[in-house]
Amino acid sequence: MSITARQWLEKIRALPLPSKVKIMNVCGGHERTITQAALRSALPVNIELVPGPGCPVCICPEEDIYEAIQLALNEDIILVTFGDMLRVPVNVPKREIRSLEQAKAAGADVRAIASPSEAVRIAQANPERTVVFFAAGFETTIAPVASMLVEGIPDNLLLLLSGRLTWPAVAMLLDSAKPGFDALIAPGHVSTVMGPEEWQFVVERHSMPAAIAGFTPETLLAAMYSTLRQLLQGEYFLDNCYPAVVRRGGNATAKRHIQQSMNAVDSNWRGIGVIPQSGYALNEAFAAHDARKHFTSYTDTARKRVGQMPQGCDCAKVVLGKIYPNECRIYGNVCTPREPIGPCMVSDEGACRIWWASGVRENVIFGTNSAEVV
Repeated sequence: MSITARQWLEKIRALPLPSKVKIMNVCGGHERTITQAALRSALPVNIELVPGPGCPVCICPEEDIYEAIQLALNEDIILVTFGDMLRVPVNVPKREIRSLEQAKAAGADVRAIASPSEAVRIAQANPERTVVFFAAGFETTIAPVASMLVEGIPDNLLLLLSGRLTWPAVAMLLDSAKPGFDALIAPGHVSTVMGPEEWQFVVERHSMPAAIAGFTPETLLAAMYSTLRQLLQGEYFLDNCYPAVVRRGGNATAKRHIQQSMNAVDSNWRGIGVIPQSGYALNEAFAAHDARKHFTSYTDTARKRVGQMPQGCDCAKVVLGKIYPNECRIYGNVCTPREPIGPCMVSDEGACRIWWASGVRENVIFGTNSAEVV
């Protein structure tokens, strides 16, 4: 018989916990379950759950979004991308086009898709036109993109790739002087693709308890209980609390397709900076499908200096687990899902959007009820 969420809570409450324990949950899907199930309020007050850098939309470099907008506006192409990317704003004056959604409204042929196979179908249906797939995402998104490439795609389909690996961002946090958390809940879907072994470094290099969780309250609470027991016993290991899906070695086919089509490269994370070997780039075998090699670059190098988070937006601190969403200076005041300023308020995996959707309206910095402000 499986243990229920209530039983896991009882087991956690029975632990002789220290005065304060911080557990980081990397995945945006984890944060959505935690918030929607009100796990923070159900857990003992000395357990603090910190959302981490698990939203690919939030950390997609502004210069990549800007380049996608300019390609859509200035080239005779069909630009396709996942739906969340359409509303992410870049830092330009309000009189200028600030998102792919606005570019579409201005006449650019921009289309939202839900899977790489849709990009292939659109290219096949429009053989006389060039289709550019702006592909942003972590390993779980990049794996099917890689499979699409390896299995063969139309000549008129190009990729504007903005893929990222999850673990290097966590490694960067742990390598810092103050990582800001005591235990880690690793993402289940990434581990399904890449294998749980990717997270072994958390235990071996940093002597920190870690557990892989799925997306139900039960598996998340099981992972929390595991890391808390490890802390109390002083014996740290990587615990797989999502065994129904996560298996040793991960998905061999998906990993092989990534290796066949892409290289790991140093990459910029919006608001964070360049993290070594944290991104994906098409290798030489698939250079013919690299949009950056086909068009004059629209990259604005100045954006790497000033084009990070908008003025007043603390999304980078939210992504790094330094503050909670409603501690951002503009949360709910001028930044809402209807009119997002920062990327964390755009995506369904963004912590700010998740908190807002779950009814958190008060900005704790200014003590305002955001529902009234809006």
